Amino acid sequence: MTINYLDFALRLTIWLLLTADFGLVNVIIGVVVALLLPQSRVRAATLRQWLSTLGKVAMAVPRAYAEAVEILLRPHRHEAVVRQPVDPRRSPGLIFLDIFTITFTPKTIVLHYDEQGWFEVHELVQQRPQQGTANEDSGQ
Repeated sequence: MTINYLDFALRLTIWLLLTADFGLVNVIIGVVVALLLPQSRVRAATLRQWLSTLGKVAMAVPRAYAEAVEILLRPHRHEAVVRQPVDPRRSPGLIFLDIFTITFTPKTIVLHYDEQGWFEVHELVQQRPQQGTANEDSGQ
């Protein structure tokens, strides 16, 4: 059994953030949990892919604040459901971070991940979406 060190680091980080306990015993439990979780059959992501995705996560923080202020100043009264492409060969850790990045901002949330390479994203928009480009009420 081999584990990619970046996937391992992500799993351990998530464990420590969820438990909010950085004590020795909890770190040991986190390491065991990270090692016991099932491994992906998808090829491991490269360091370049991880750095690119982590850069997008870092840029989502100021974007989230800007969107929150924008919503306060100019309320968004319309909704749209759009499909965003994603590489279907990405590792599960990177897909998780992509979903986190999209969902972190107040105007968007991922509704569904299609394994053929699409995210279905619900967005708040200021103007009514054009017919045919986005679905205002998905009926779900």
